[in-house]
Amino acid sequence: MKTADDVLKKVVGGALSGKGAHVEVRKAVEGLDWKITGERPGGAPHSIFQLLNHIVFWHEWGVKWLDGEKPAVPRHASGSWPGSEKPANAGEWEQAVQRLNKALDALIDRGTKTDLLEKRGGKSRVEMLQTIASHSSYHIGQLVSVRQMLGAWPPPSGGVTW
Repeated sequence: MKTADDVLKKVVGGALSGKGAHVEVRKAVEGLDWKITGERPGGAPHSIFQLLNHIVFWHEWGVKWLDGEKPAVPRHASGSWPGSEKPANAGEWEQAVQRLNKALDALIDRGTKTDLLEKRGGKSRVEMLQTIASHSSYHIGQLVSVRQMLGAWPPPSGGVTW
């Protein structure tokens, strides 16, 4: 029989991965030619590469917070948009994707194997994980929109197209 804790951990894992709500986070960057990830079609405010690095920044920040560290919050929003508009080469793109996968795995691990109600300061672990999941979902939507504008949607494994 599932406990409330089991259900909560499943919900957190789904929220972080995007499963059931929209295209999964990992699939959103799947199959992209690194050369187009720096483009900003139609006046888009951010490139795919910028969006990916921003998501990774906050995922890695969240892992540190969940691990008991005290990562600094940038003084300005621009401090959480690291890197350039476009990758210099395929290796830089692949490294960013690998960092996303590593940070996402770490968040899901902490969200499914720890006491989610434990508090750190004014927030519980589940509150922080929900904030990170919502933030990621918002920017994954932007990333998908840019992919659509570039004619690079859906990813090879498929995606929501309606």
